[in-house]
Amino acid sequence: MLRANVKTSTSANGNIMRRFVDEVINSKCLEVIDEIVHPDYVYRTPEQELHGRQALKALFTTFHTAFPDLNVRIDELISTDDKVVLLFTLTGTHQTEFMGIPATGKPVNINGMLRSRFDAGQIIEEWELLDQLSMLQQLDIVPVN
Repeated sequence: MLRANVKTSTSANGNIMRRFVDEVINSKCLEVIDEIVHPDYVYRTPEQELHGRQALKALFTTFHTAFPDLNVRIDELISTDDKVVLLFTLTGTHQTEFMGIPATGKPVNINGMLRSRFDAGQIIEEWELLDQLSMLQQLDIVPVN
């Protein structure tokens, strides 16, 4: 779904988040993580918790391998003090095993939300919610009904 009025923030932390999406996720430049992610980084989802830059690089290596055309579009970015909230749409084509699911060759279009906390101009903590049910339905793993 396209959103006509995308709200964005022009704060320094908002710009770092845009760089993260553009360079790390969409352009696969994982070395940028060393620059903009804090050494004590923590990433949380309802299913997992990861610690450190190397764990984040491994996560994106897994995503980029399974979805070589992975792309994240920022739908809304809100920045206040040391936090940035990002609403996004993730798209890609499932080409290799992911989460124990063999390659399906199917495209996905998934909505998500990410809350990031910054320390000294680096991302130190993130909470992410991704519509995994929708992804599993689009991959024909879970029925739509």
